[in-house]
Amino acid sequence: MHTYVKLLEKVSHQYSPSRQLSFGIGHIFKALQLAKFNGHISRDLLENKLSLGGGSIKTLVKHLKTTGMIKTSNAGTILTEKGEKLISQILLQIPKETLLPESSITVGKFNYAVLVKDIANSIRSGIEQRDIAIKSGAAGATTLIYKENKFLIPGTSYDTLENELNIHNILIENLQPENNDVIIIGSDNVNKQKAELAAKHAALFTLRNHLKH
Repeated sequence: MHTYVKLLEKVSHQYSPSRQLSFGIGHIFKALQLAKFNGHISRDLLENKLSLGGGSIKTLVKHLKTTGMIKTSNAGTILTEKGEKLISQILLQIPKETLLPESSITVGKFNYAVLVKDIANSIRSGIEQRDIAIKSGAAGATTLIYKENKFLIPGTSYDTLENELNIHNILIENLQPENNDVIIIGSDNVNKQKAELAAKHAALFTLRNHLKH
């Protein structure tokens, strides 16, 4: 799995020192998801779903092609065997996601949760995930650990969703967490795309650090 996370980072590598990239591994992850679930992708689709401008999308597509993740065929721009293998492996570790309404545990109007499997032991305080989300341009992130049928804020032992039954039920139904899974909720006040990308960026950061140990 460590190899696959490193491949995502390679795609977002800055080839030209003079050009600052406006996308990161969260955007790459989302682009590969779109290609897998839609069968193909277009620049218009990526621009709409990734909240990036045309120039950034052109560069992102170029990076995906250069690293052998996508190719152009009669069906459009599709995943290569390498790209399919990469996104399939990542989705084993980050298999489910869902929109969430605003609540007492979130920090923005738009909220998006992703499930990361069995990495509770890699979570410290949740500050790392929050900082990654902010760095990616969102309002922040909330990290929850699922343990013994409770959603815990890192470092605590009480169910933080005890008084948020709506959020609790959405997470149980849509993410189906198991013991020691982690839920990262990206939040933003502008749009849901930023919240989603922040959650995915923070999840991949957490997964990468987990795999180092």
